[in-house]
Amino acid sequence: MAVLRSRSWLLCFLVAHVTEAATGSRQRVKLTGHRDRVWEVPVRSGRTSSPQVSAGPEPGDPAAAFTVPTLDGEFSFQPGSPRGSVVIHAFTNKSGFLEGLWSSEASLSSLVRDLPNRTQVVFLSLDDSAVSDALWMRDQLTRAAMHSKKEVLSRLHFSPVPVFALGNWIPSVLYYWSCLGRNCGLSQAAFTSEGWKLPVIVKRLDARYDWLMARWGQRSYQLVDGGSGCDPSPSVAGGVAWVSEGNCSFFTKVQAMAKSNASGVLVYALPGNPIQDMNCIEDECNSPLGVPAAMVHLEPVVAQALRFGQKVNVSFQNTPSPNFFIGIDPQGALAEMGWFLYPTFSFVNWQAQWFDFYADLQTKLQSPAKVVPVFDKVQMQGEKGAVATVDLPSGLLDVDTLELDASLSCPGRRDSSCAQWDHTVQLFVCCDHMSPYCNVELGRWITAFRRGIGRWVTDVTPLLPLLDSSKCTFTMKTVPWAMPWIVSLNLRFSGSNQTGNQVEKLRPFRVMSLYSGGTFDKNYNKRYQPIKFPVPASTKKVELFAVITGHGSDENGCGEFCVTSHHFLVNSAFNNSRVFDSAGTALGCTTRVKEGAVPNEHGTWLYGRGGWCDGLQVDPWRTDITTQLDLSGSESNVVVYFGLFEGRDPNPSQEPGYIIMSSFLVFYK
Repeated sequence: MAVLRSRSWLLCFLVAHVTEAATGSRQRVKLTGHRDRVWEVPVRSGRTSSPQVSAGPEPGDPAAAFTVPTLDGEFSFQPGSPRGSVVIHAFTNKSGFLEGLWSSEASLSSLVRDLPNRTQVVFLSLDDSAVSDALWMRDQLTRAAMHSKKEVLSRLHFSPVPVFALGNWIPSVLYYWSCLGRNCGLSQAAFTSEGWKLPVIVKRLDARYDWLMARWGQRSYQLVDGGSGCDPSPSVAGGVAWVSEGNCSFFTKVQAMAKSNASGVLVYALPGNPIQDMNCIEDECNSPLGVPAAMVHLEPVVAQALRFGQKVNVSFQNTPSPNFFIGIDPQGALAEMGWFLYPTFSFVNWQAQWFDFYADLQTKLQSPAKVVPVFDKVQMQGEKGAVATVDLPSGLLDVDTLELDASLSCPGRRDSSCAQWDHTVQLFVCCDHMSPYCNVELGRWITAFRRGIGRWVTDVTPLLPLLDSSKCTFTMKTVPWAMPWIVSLNLRFSGSNQTGNQVEKLRPFRVMSLYSGGTFDKNYNKRYQPIKFPVPASTKKVELFAVITGHGSDENGCGEFCVTSHHFLVNSAFNNSRVFDSAGTALGCTTRVKEGAVPNEHGTWLYGRGGWCDGLQVDPWRTDITTQLDLSGSESNVVVYFGLFEGRDPNPSQEPGYIIMSSFLVFYK
């Protein structure tokens, strides 16, 4: 490791006085100290191994050692050292997105409150103002930590050395992973007017995409003064309304200008205020709007031109930039951080939570088990999907646990190569083509939206009786029109029955199919009839096992975003219910990142859904119903299923959704 604390590196820090507006927006930094002292840039003579120029490291490649000078000394990373994940953030004052990220108290508080204990964050600057940037960022987070856990500050490291002078591999990755999008790239508004020699180009932050269903066109618009924008104004028709912040909500402004037939809305921040996230509030979010909107700073020359009746045009552009966020996972591999849908450090926390999940999963996979490979990086696409016939190990009677170790990755190393949209992936098994249980669903997952890092272990022990042959065929597939996924799957058999001083563990020996789903409309429950069944002799326990997910969207958001309940009524007396009460909630699936839900996807991955989340396995629902049954062996037991929307039969008026369900009774002895 190179020693950076040399005489050429001045470690006498300048005394900085940071002034800021009450909103926490960044202002000018005044530096006082010895005039002849400057921040020097360390020059490193790196070791040259080859004259060939590599295109750059990719996600999954090992991260090399590095050391970064910080305001408090230095931060060093050594491969193989016992450390959690590392997040590297490169700030630039040219980004409206990053301004919103750093000026939001909620965003800053989320980082100091929720950053996982095993995560370190290194803060860099892409600009010449790296010294003042580092001091300002540290001050912002120190203030945020005053009302939260202060311990986190020891894991936040601020470098006064600009990215272009680091002299290590970090700039290469930041620039090679350059991108456009809501978390990277420079979104800008360009103003032009007759008589101006050059356009006036300013940074912008577009309003939240999930309630504003429109994008800026690739053309020039006329800018029209819309005042406060709180009330409709016929004068803005056809143009982009130029309105001030304040007096009413952002949603009200955009809605009023849309009603006035404006082509879009530019909200400018009042002097001294930062650009901020333009979002809807509560019930406003139920009303999508059809014109684009963004926030910018007040540009005096633009405001003056409009005030004097001068015609001003505006166009919208997106300039690529270095990536603002990269990660190093606990195994020391480089990792993308995904898509930040709006400016909050919560997206850093969620990715760091997933790093912790994956590290724990790697530890779990080291536990003893008989591993049977089924798919090893096989492409899954089309009607056929991925198919493999495998030999099962002998001695399965001694097994009491069956787990599916599944992963979904993309054709390329980058998330940009991943399939768009989220689709259901199902695993079917057939061990006897003459059996009624041929091609029964063994597992279910939902693909991530443009991210390829998912890996999950799912316990499907109750379905062990389906593997009733020495050779079984497994088929894994999604909808045939989906882009390709690369799938891997291992069966993990473990455990054994133990006797003696310990209680013998029960083992499933028979399954009985119950109900499937279907179109979630007024006829949904009419298709299901009661099922009578006996309990086999020697049964010690009976379990209800079901995998249920809701999809589609009628006028109530059913079945994906509505609250549905699924009921298995046993012997007319025992109602076993599964309720998807988080469906439609704004952050329902973010709470499952710690369980393996892939974070920072494209699309609306954050929202709670009907029994599933993007980039996650669908966990089977299991409930013991032994005491609800007559175990005498007679045909006196009856079960019936019904599904409800908000406690009543579904009755959509348009485009009904649907339920995908596999359900069984499992008998143990």
